[in-house]
Amino acid sequence: MRASDLYEKLEKDFDLDSCKDVDIKCWSGMEFNQYVPELFRKRYMGLYIDNSTEINTVYTAVFPSDEVLKHILATGVTDTLLLVHHPMIWDIRLPDAFTYIDNELVDQMNKKKISIYVLHAPLDKNGQYSTSVNFAKAIGVRQESEFCKYFGVVNVGIIGSTDYKTVNDLVKHIKSVVAHDVRLWNYGTKDIKNGIVALAAGGGNEKFILEEVLNLGINTYITGVTVKNDFSKKAHDFAEKNKINLIGATHYSTEKFACIVMCSYFEELGLSCEFIEDLPLIEDI
Repeated sequence: MRASDLYEKLEKDFDLDSCKDVDIKCWSGMEFNQYVPELFRKRYMGLYIDNSTEINTVYTAVFPSDEVLKHILATGVTDTLLLVHHPMIWDIRLPDAFTYIDNELVDQMNKKKISIYVLHAPLDKNGQYSTSVNFAKAIGVRQESEFCKYFGVVNVGIIGSTDYKTVNDLVKHIKSVVAHDVRLWNYGTKDIKNGIVALAAGGGNEKFILEEVLNLGINTYITGVTVKNDFSKKAHDFAEKNKINLIGATHYSTEKFACIVMCSYFEELGLSCEFIEDLPLIEDI
């Protein structure tokens, strides 16, 4: 498939014009090299590393980590697209949690005609392929409505019902789905009020989100990053004061289901596609 045709279709299908990513502070520290198109430098979404004129194979991943890039390079494939949710690597243990991809690996990708396309805000935007919608489906939360506007543009959070009556039982279930530890900040009652939870995949540990959760009359909120630090202290203080339980399942594991489902999008276009597993950081929770 011609790369330009695929990029045009992605642009249209994910309605990049309706999304906004330029206000995310962490993106402002990105390093740009000769492979980065001018349009990406302005909006931080869409075609990120431009190395291909034809696309025969697609991979998807949450972050463009060294492990992900090395996995693709090791296969020996050419004329390939890597679709990622984020343009940078996430590691909350570092002073700057988001770090730039390895330039040497990018040079190797250029030689193999491997490009990178980024859908951050467009994939967070609620819809068939979105992060929160597909995480909710994975853990059996049935979508009832939406909440949490992303920079005032689109909704990225889900309000849904669950068959689990208590937060402890829900945590056990989520743990079985993501296959690693899940953190419960038990600030509220053990019972899930009215069987309804709020959910926002990724790094949803901000006070303004919890204010909306409170106004919706919900006492259980599920997200990716819940570690208590200087950034999230106000959110934790608000949750504790207002008896809202926080459940954290890591940045990676709450967003990977969208990237898995994206494989079906490319397969419907006749392109082979593989999701590349990475490692969740328990430090997130």
